[in-house]
Amino acid sequence: MQDETTIIPGESREEQEFQPLPEEIKKKSFFTFNTLLELVLLAGLIILYVLWFSAKPASEKAIPVVQKSGGSNTVVFVNLDTLNARYAFVKALSTDLEATGKKLQTEILNEQGTLEKEAADFQKQVQSNAIPEDKAKKMYEVLMQRQQALMEKKERYTQQVADKEMKMHQTLLDTVDHFLKRYNRDYGYDYILGYSRAGEILLANDTLDITDQVLKALNDQYKEKEK
Repeated sequence: MQDETTIIPGESREEQEFQPLPEEIKKKSFFTFNTLLELVLLAGLIILYVLWFSAKPASEKAIPVVQKSGGSNTVVFVNLDTLNARYAFVKALSTDLEATGKKLQTEILNEQGTLEKEAADFQKQVQSNAIPEDKAKKMYEVLMQRQQALMEKKERYTQQVADKEMKMHQTLLDTVDHFLKRYNRDYGYDYILGYSRAGEILLANDTLDITDQVLKALNDQYKEKEK
């Protein structure tokens, strides 16, 4: 025996009737923002993936040089875990993406809170028979429309964060790739591998590790551009 009304997303106006509104309208009538939060939390993993490349090497005088012998190729590697953690550009991109996600999330949650409050007030009016049925139906339809608009905005914002993440991905890839091509002019390595504890290379000889030199050069380049 309920005099409450519910907002049912996804039905057309012809299909919907003035139905009972559950007490927990917050849980049944509105969405959460988990998708956007997950995108933000995954930013670090995406960045790590971006750095998984086999490009061409680096520049700095202290870098180890592997000599060719008997026609064999020269191979060195960069530790991607270290690069991901200590490259200033990665940190800047991650911070920017996270800030965007939080800003959009806050806007959505604020609008959701306002709509939930108005829906709760509407529920009380219906329960107390404070408004006539025709007016209640109109208020009901308005709340439904606003809820749908809010859901659509949430989807747009989620896509906006995803697009920004993809652009960040490409920017970082291009930056590192172009840097290594210039960097390798001094050393002429045949291969620069990306090493990670979660990667396919299970063991790497430390004498072939050029991470520190590459990282220093990348950070120096980034600082110059930021001046």
